[in-house]
Amino acid sequence: MVSPRITIIAAIFMACTSSITAQTQQKLNIDAATVFLNGAELTSTSRISLAKGESEILFTNVAGNVNSSSLIINASNGVVVESATFQNNFLAAEVFSPKAMAIKDSIQLVTDARSLIATKIAVLNEQLAVVQGNRKVSGENTGLSVAELSKMLDLINNKMEDYLNRKAKLEELLKKSDERLAKLRLQLDEEQKKEYQPGGQLLVKFFAKEATSSAITVSYIVPGAGWTPTYDIMADEVNDPVKLYYKANIFQNSGVKWTNVRLSLSTGNPNEGVNAPVMNPWYLSFYNPIVNLAPAMYQGKLNSLQENEYRKNKSADDASVGGARAAEDGIMAQSSMNEYVSVDNSGVNTTFDIDLPYTIPSDGQQHLVAIKKYEMPATYRYYAIPKLDKDAFLQAQITNWEDLNLLPGQTNIFYEGSYVGQGYLDMRNEKDTMTLSLGRDKKIVIKRERDKKLRSVKTIGANIKETFVYSVTIRNSRKERINLILQDQMPISNDKDIALEDQDMGGSEYNETTGSMKWSLDIGPNETKKLTFGYTVKYPKGKTVSGWR
Repeated sequence: MVSPRITIIAAIFMACTSSITAQTQQKLNIDAATVFLNGAELTSTSRISLAKGESEILFTNVAGNVNSSSLIINASNGVVVESATFQNNFLAAEVFSPKAMAIKDSIQLVTDARSLIATKIAVLNEQLAVVQGNRKVSGENTGLSVAELSKMLDLINNKMEDYLNRKAKLEELLKKSDERLAKLRLQLDEEQKKEYQPGGQLLVKFFAKEATSSAITVSYIVPGAGWTPTYDIMADEVNDPVKLYYKANIFQNSGVKWTNVRLSLSTGNPNEGVNAPVMNPWYLSFYNPIVNLAPAMYQGKLNSLQENEYRKNKSADDASVGGARAAEDGIMAQSSMNEYVSVDNSGVNTTFDIDLPYTIPSDGQQHLVAIKKYEMPATYRYYAIPKLDKDAFLQAQITNWEDLNLLPGQTNIFYEGSYVGQGYLDMRNEKDTMTLSLGRDKKIVIKRERDKKLRSVKTIGANIKETFVYSVTIRNSRKERINLILQDQMPISNDKDIALEDQDMGGSEYNETTGSMKWSLDIGPNETKKLTFGYTVKYPKGKTVSGWR
């Protein structure tokens, strides 16, 4: 007999289920995505048919963890949007990331294959049992002749050998399947530990005066997305313009796949807040140390209370500043990419509108998107500090770079068609002229040596004088003339008992404050130049000077 209570619960469940399924479901099509440095705004569209009066539509293909305050819904044909609510579909099956789903599928395939192997092994065990039983019966059957008995035993042994060999191979496959399953399950556990945002749903209530169809546009902001700039910098030959390929690494974990969407990349950050900071009075007061008379057993609690009070005050101070601040954060064939990208920098932030459709899966991985290509006239020079590094570094100096809308980001350097290495472009430290490092040039050979013959140590009265002479040899083995900025330094004394005498700057531009020496050299093809400089240090006898050799 069915319990009345169970019947009532079942009826309530069926009623809830029917009310949910009775709602009209409609899929939203994600048409465009404006990706900020932290976050993204998704714009979706759909066309719905509405009866007269109120209607509820449950929209799917909606991102999860949505900022509800950013939701905007527009409806055509005079349809009124009465209310809207984001929700998760708790009745849906367990949600996994695409990578986790792939691992689960692999686990299922290996499990099915393992089951077949285990079944075959079970069948072989039964066959072996029958063969072993027949061999026992044959051994007890004394009515057979020796020839017949020998023939039967050979047949049984051959069968047993075949079964045993097949069983050994199957058991080896079973062992490998178990090892594979163990690795897949560990990988699945690791993947499930990662933060994965499943998609959500949007329940919207509409009102229509008459039965009609309406074009719906839905836009909202999701936090699980962003982009970082990256650059490919190419220089084919000295004196040629520098080619800069502006690219973006886009990532998103919104819970929905962006399929063939129009992308816009914005340098803005909606999470930074829009209010300007407010400066409060800065009061000075005398420090009054707190004398702690509590027993040791209460010391930890008091420290904890003080720490909590500090955090509370710090939070209030941070809030007064206003808003959360986000953390700082191969060559593509894109010569024609400029035709598909427009730049809008008329507002506070710069936006790159990309007309080519892109598909960005919800996997949290970085996906490379080409933005713009620039050709920049450049002045080339070599730069070297042989005291610190024996190589000469090729640099390209560029003016009027402010109009390029560049952001700090990693660079991939290519010179003369070869990959040189990686660098970093930090626009915050650039001034009127931007200097791009193009890597080391092994064809510029620099050698710095201390002249041992001119090295001397003399004792004069109560003082010691030590003399040092250095030589720097530069050879240009390239076929073209080069400009080289070479730097070295003189030691500086901060002690009146340590004096520098007989300083020979070698014709350099000398900075007395920093001790820096700089030469601007013009070196022809296959030409060698040599620089010499030196100094004498005088200090009291019996003392040891450090940091100047």
